[in-house]
Amino acid sequence: MARTPVAPPRPPCRLYLLTPPQIADLDVFADSLDAVLQAGDVAALQIRVKPASDDDIRAATRRLAPIAQARGVAVILNDRPDLARELGCDGVHVGQGDAPLAEARRIMGPDAMIGVTCHDSYHLAMEAAEAGADYVAFGAFFPTETKAVTHQAEPVLLTAWQEAMEIPCVAIGGVDAGNAGELARAGADFVAISGAVWAHPDGPVAGARAIRAVLEG
Repeated sequence: MARTPVAPPRPPCRLYLLTPPQIADLDVFADSLDAVLQAGDVAALQIRVKPASDDDIRAATRRLAPIAQARGVAVILNDRPDLARELGCDGVHVGQGDAPLAEARRIMGPDAMIGVTCHDSYHLAMEAAEAGADYVAFGAFFPTETKAVTHQAEPVLLTAWQEAMEIPCVAIGGVDAGNAGELARAGADFVAISGAVWAHPDGPVAGARAIRAVLEG
């Protein structure tokens, strides 16, 4: 009797780290980032500072990107493919109101990593995948103080995407150590986290370790 092929196990969900929207002291934050990255696995760092001038974005990226890249962490700049290319980032993340994916790809080149915000829409994610996105991001899944929540995604969306598509998906929005496991089990390849690390009561390293303990468990 022929055996039914068994799909290989899905790689474990990983941490996709976002900077806080505002960074009061870049040097102090750089030290915290380095400590977090030394403490364990982080797949990517998205530099997301806003509102900020182009020069502020340049300053943050030039200070933080080398720290991440030295540890093998992909550096993704939010919103701005022009600055991402100028500053040597590994990729860019664009929202539905930012530069179109095709324009971002033209600017960044074929080897750059480009992610697209798809809110709670499987349809938007399919369009992004067909247009050549390297990953799609769904959310928000939970309340968050980082930005206003205008789209509420459900974990079943991650499951549906995982069952049908090979392009990775990122879960974002209010993710912390208490709910990251639920999203990982539902099908998230990455969980995007900011406040649960940087605002953790025991410090950013403890915050990152708490997330990783859940994902690795």
